[in-house]
Amino acid sequence: MSFHFLTLPGLASSGPTHWQTIWEQQHPHRFHRIEQPNWDWPIRAEWVERVQDTIQKLQEPTILVAHSLGCTTVVHWAAEHYSPLVRGALLVAPADVEKSQRLSFINSFVPIPNAKLWFPSIVVASTDDRYVSLERAERFAENWGSEFVNIGTQGHINALSDLADWPDGKALLRRIGYLASLAYPVKHFD
Repeated sequence: MSFHFLTLPGLASSGPTHWQTIWEQQHPHRFHRIEQPNWDWPIRAEWVERVQDTIQKLQEPTILVAHSLGCTTVVHWAAEHYSPLVRGALLVAPADVEKSQRLSFINSFVPIPNAKLWFPSIVVASTDDRYVSLERAERFAENWGSEFVNIGTQGHINALSDLADWPDGKALLRRIGYLASLAYPVKHFD
């Protein structure tokens, strides 16, 4: 089964050396970014609405590829909406908006939904991410029914982590594709 991928960056979007941007450039026919109305002053309702608007136009099975506040946006979207074409999500470095004292302008994303996601997912975290502790990321994974992957000391798993096109991330993307194909097998009719 072949998948389409929607990337959901976090606050300030993903710059030219971020793995999300690199993946989009490497595979422009398969990866498309959901552009938010305001990357610097996010409002949950606007971000979730933009995700829903994009997903309503899907025509093929899709995996969501989210980073940071994009992960939080995905779980808020999944708590409010459904699409049979969303088959899985790779949730990288989910921002802990509930614990952030410095970023009061993201309060509209609080509380973080705790319900199990209705599609397969993988939460990826590092041991030295200043926006989410490893313990909280693991708790998110448990709440959301996600597989949890600790990748060691990689900071916020962004451009500053110097991952280039992040081959290990691509392996995780293949894994979520595999999990999605198990959850949504292709039906054959005689």
